[in-house]
Formats: sequence, structure tokens, C-alpha cells
Amino acid sequence: MKLLFIRREKIRIYIPLLMTSCLVMSFFSAHAQQKPRIFISTDIGGTDPDDFQSMIHLLMYADRFQIEGLVSTSFQTGRKKDILDMIDLYEKDLPKLKKHQKAFPEPATLRNVCKQGATAWAPYKGFAEKTEGSEWLISCAKKSSDQPLWVLVWGGIEDVAQALHDAPEITKNIRVYWIGGPNKKWGVNAYDYIAANHPDVWMIECNATYRGWFMDAGSPADMTAEAYYPNYIKGRGAMGKDFIKYYKGNIKMGDTPSLAYVMHGNPDQPTGESWGGSFTPITRSSRTIFERNTTTADTVATYGVIEWRFQGPNINVPADSAVFTLSISGQQWPGYYIGDGKYAVRYSPKQVELGEYTTISSIAELNGHAGKYVSTAPWPGKPEPHDYKLGKNWYGDLPDPNLFIDQQQGAKTISKHRKAFLTDWAKRWAWLE
Repeated sequence: MKLLFIRREKIRIYIPLLMTSCLVMSFFSAHAQQKPRIFISTDIGGTDPDDFQSMIHLLMYADRFQIEGLVSTSFQTGRKKDILDMIDLYEKDLPKLKKHQKAFPEPATLRNVCKQGATAWAPYKGFAEKTEGSEWLISCAKKSSDQPLWVLVWGGIEDVAQALHDAPEITKNIRVYWIGGPNKKWGVNAYDYIAANHPDVWMIECNATYRGWFMDAGSPADMTAEAYYPNYIKGRGAMGKDFIKYYKGNIKMGDTPSLAYVMHGNPDQPTGESWGGSFTPITRSSRTIFERNTTTADTVATYGVIEWRFQGPNINVPADSAVFTLSISGQQWPGYYIGDGKYAVRYSPKQVELGEYTTISSIAELNGHAGKYVSTAPWPGKPEPHDYKLGKNWYGDLPDPNLFIDQQQGAKTISKHRKAFLTDWAKRWAWLE
């Protein structure tokens, strides 16, 4: 029997010529229509309400994805219930949505994948105890599938760090798009653990590019952050009614670029064009360790990791005990005893800045340290001896100055798609009229 040889990417298939062309086309059609598998980790309900906006957007496009996890990783007041509340709104709007797309998932299906993740920042070692969310991530990542699990992180990366610690074999099955920046500032210890111990994970570390999403550079007048709600959202469905509660309806949705990345473009090619931005491979991530107080002569990369280490007494405390505090601009980070009379604290500046710090502790030798530092763009900056050495699948914001918006590195690679994205979303809001 003669055979027809067909090649698609790396798949080779031998099909008897007697098979109908319809069967061949059916195979490729099913392959092309495969929905991306996504896992959302969100700090919804925390101090920044933009995650509620992003969750509404996700639910309005839920027909486009296999949603395998919705995990709360908020370290303030947010919890899993905040996700469930949004699904309640989605349920009210579902009949109208289904008139246009039958593939929207049932609310019960979404509720079943809601889990509670970490509720505290990782200690110095970068991980703590397993959570319902980290366990669910491991379970999803281990499913038999011919496509990766896209882990879209909208807040702290603690549950990802925990899952990688508990089941490092999942590294090959996941692809992470992390909205870093301020989340890296707070979750710096979890980041340190991943970069130091799992440099081969597939990672888009988006520290600044995402800001192009809510910067109105070049937006049409009817689609600015302030104008979009009254023009396209107001009066449309339960989710539209709820939207006004967050930033008075002004759109921000700083985490949505992670979802947009797998919506429009080729997610296998981070260097290409995508609604979620374009990125560059990086082989190192900035880390500077100071065993002294710093001054304005000490320059570090914005979004890099700074670690200060101080000498003090030998004390008998459990590992990862926080025994002093680093205070910067009225915010505080815990410092830890790391043994042999050494103490350490990590910080990651989220912007170009001249920073000042002081330490606070009941231990005299740790109390009252003070200093300054200067953080500059672009990231990852000049090489340093303690930089994290990364694998071949780690990507960061493009450093080209022509792609900045103000001080936001790479932001133009997203802002140029803002009109197309918002126009597409407006069509879905019209479904809820």
C-alpha cells in the first residue's frame, strides 16, 4: 500500500492514501484548535484592585483556554473567596456569553480549580510549606499532555517556588510568565530560590514591559484608561456593573499581559510580536551582595536583587528566623540570621531611584545601620560577580531605549497593541448588552 508522508513541525505521520482527505484535514484542524492550558496565580483582593479587572477579562475569554488552576496567593486580605465571588458574577452573565460562544466553561468547573495558595512571603531560603495551591500546580503540571502548562503569575511567585522545590521534575512541563517589578520587590526571596536553584525553568520575567498596558501612549480618545469604561463597559452585565468598583472603572489590568501573551501571537517565540509584549533571552539576572553599608557611589540595576549582609553575635534561633527589619521609604522587609554571626536581607528596587535604608532590631549590632544606593536602567545592568546564571529559556524586558515609555523598559512592545486588544474586548462587552 502506498503511503502519504506528512510533516507538521516535529510530528511525522504516515497515512494510507486510501484514507479520505476529510480525515486528514480533521486531524490538523483539531491540532490547530487546541486550547492553551493555563494556570493563574493571583494576589486578587490585596492592596491593588487591578486583579479584579484582570479576572473579569479572563472570565470573558474563558472559552479560549483550558483553565486548570485559579489560585489565590495574596499576602494581605485577599483569599480564594475573592476568585469565587468573581465566578458568581460570571455565572450571571454566562447565558448571554454562551449565545455567542458555546465553549464557555460551566461555573462549577471553574470553582473546582480554585485553590488557596501562599498567604505569607517566603523566608530567606525562598520556600516554606506546601499549600493547596502549590500542590495543585504540581498535579496540573504532571498531567499527561502534548502541550505545556502556562503558569501566569499575577502576584508573588511563592507557590511556584514551593512547587519547584517539592517536585523539581515539573520544570520541563511548565512555562511561566511572571508580572515581576513590584511583585519581585516583595517576593525577592522566592525569586532568589528559583533563579539560584531552577535556572532552567522556562520563564518570562516581565518587570516593566507590562506597564505599556495601562500607559495611554497613542491610545484613541475613546479607549484611554478613563474613557473605556463609559464607552464600552457601562451598563453591560453583572461583570460590567462590578467593574466600576475598581479604580472607578479606569482600566489598569496590569496582570492581563500575561494572558494576552497566549491569546495573540506565538507564545513559543518570546522574541516575536505578541499582545503580551516582546522579550529578549537573558543568561544572567542581576544580584549584588554588600557586606557593608552602601552609599550613593553604589549603583545597582533596577529590578536586580540587592543583598546586605551584616556581622553580629552568634545566636541560637531556628533557621530562617527574622531578627531585624530593613526599612526603605516607609516599607519594611524582614532580615534573617543565616548562621556564624552573619545576618542578611534582600531587596529589589522596582524603579529607577535613589534609595535610603535603615535597620531596626533589638540586637544592638543590627540596629541603626543606614545607607543609600542608586538603581538605574536598563535591567539586568552591568555584570556582577554574584549574578544568577540562567538557562537558555529565561527572558526579560527589551533594553532598547527606543522601546521605553518614560522609565518603563520594553513598554512600547505592549502599548502598540493596546488598540487592537481593547477593540477585541469591546466586541465581547457588546455581547452583554
